Amino acid sequence: MNQQFLVEKPNQVWVADITYIPTREGWLYLASVMDLYSRKIVGWHVDSQMTKELVLQALDRAYIRQKPKGSVLHHSDRGSQYASKEYQARLIRYGMRCSMSRKGNCYDNACIESFHGILKRELIYSRHIEQEKKRRKVYLSILKSFTIINEFIRQRSTFRLLNTNVRTSRKQPSLKVFVSTLLT
Repeated sequence: MNQQFLVEKPNQVWVADITYIPTREGWLYLASVMDLYSRKIVGWHVDSQMTKELVLQALDRAYIRQKPKGSVLHHSDRGSQYASKEYQARLIRYGMRCSMSRKGNCYDNACIESFHGILKRELIYSRHIEQEKKRRKVYLSILKSFTIINEFIRQRSTFRLLNTNVRTSRKQPSLKVFVSTLLT
């Protein structure tokens, strides 16, 4: 990818990554797939184990939701889940071209890393939810409402700097304000 974050149309480049979410009962893992054009989370899956099934579920959801026409460049890090034979076979089945970061180069995944950072900082670390089931329900509710999150992301100046396709001059409230109704 060589840090080429400007994309001409939807479903041209997808970036994927996994993030860790701490709970009192242990870790939850969130695999996300982002369309680089819109910065929209087009596929995601949460599980208590970080397996190749986690990323396969996120990819399948993205593919089913978007139904991309033509070849999509799919970029991820070199994690074992993305490098697995099953994941690579799924990319081929979907007609996607695989791109992986060079060893030690995380910059090509900056957009999705930023999304995960904002999600954690503004939603997860700022809330203390006691039980994993309740926490999981909140996360699923938030992620299912990805249109709200995506609207927030479009408004963030950090994402505007990375993508000139998304322009706005309005100052928006924080993500907490957007999703506060989901958490009550």
